[in-house]
Amino acid sequence: MVSAIAQYFLAFLLSASVLAFFSFLLLTALSIFKPWTKRNKSHFVAPRFHFRPEEEEANAQFPCLLTREETSWKGLQHSEPELYLSVIVPAKNEEKRLPRMLDECLKYLEKRAAKDSEFTYENERIPFPVIVVDDGSTDGTADVAFSYARSHPLFILRLPKNVGKGGAVREGALCARGQFILFADADGASRFSDFRRLEKQMHSLCNGDVLPSSEPTDWTHPAIVVGSRAHLEEESMSRRSILRTVLMVGFHVLVWVFAVRSVRDTQCGFKLLSRAAAAKLFPQLHIEQWAFDVELIYLAEHLQYSIAEVAVEWTEIEGSKVTPVFSWIQMGVDIPLIWFRYTFNIWNLNEVDLS
Repeated sequence: MVSAIAQYFLAFLLSASVLAFFSFLLLTALSIFKPWTKRNKSHFVAPRFHFRPEEEEANAQFPCLLTREETSWKGLQHSEPELYLSVIVPAKNEEKRLPRMLDECLKYLEKRAAKDSEFTYENERIPFPVIVVDDGSTDGTADVAFSYARSHPLFILRLPKNVGKGGAVREGALCARGQFILFADADGASRFSDFRRLEKQMHSLCNGDVLPSSEPTDWTHPAIVVGSRAHLEEESMSRRSILRTVLMVGFHVLVWVFAVRSVRDTQCGFKLLSRAAAAKLFPQLHIEQWAFDVELIYLAEHLQYSIAEVAVEWTEIEGSKVTPVFSWIQMGVDIPLIWFRYTFNIWNLNEVDLS
């Protein structure tokens, strides 16, 4: 009996070792043949300009999240914030859905600015700049956004080619002026007023107390608050096809095994970061497609930043840009590679040193 158990145990160890060996070879091959865009420090401080149609005045330059520190070998420092909040909206071919999102977003922010002094500064009448990042759209997304910019504190960063959602969010964050940086999807699936929930949790992480408070939220504390749809998961699963349910469960398993364990819903496109966290995290991101959220939170975990997950309302919007099977396969490859490349020091946590 003991001998049989020992044989089964040895067979299990042998099988596990063979599986681990071939998994390592597969990840090594994927890491070699799946390249990523390498960016140097100059990229993060390069000038970026507001988009304006040809008939409008010359483009103005965005401020920069980071500045080059010439006297320091470390190279980069985060710049001082000028405002309370910056909102980043990545958008690709969203001319039809973007107006709904911007209407809700601007209505909420203007209402807050009218009654909340922290949203407006004495020498600055642009209390909450919204930055729409046109990620290589082939439709009229930039023109739709500019129609709002004529009468609202909204600016457009137009990328010359599509870089992916993660790349678009990063480029927008590099133009942010706020103490806090919120990114929200252009389809309006998340209820924008739930920003207040994220804001309260951010204050708790940064200050250790709750709002309302006499003390302003400490933006120098590195923290990230993740909007979450996890509380809606059971209801949404009942409406999904079997294929999408299997893909979703498999994705969650991959994320938990290889990357993130502190957050249940890594993919909700509604996240709030302190300026200190954004300045450290965005220059280190390598993933520019759908799995960038996973890498963002993975980095935050390993840097021991304060992280919280907050339930938000979410509505399925027609016209999703995610092609289910292709996007899940792409993320299914990227997530193990995140673990592999950081574990074996192919990617270094301090490639861009902002300490």
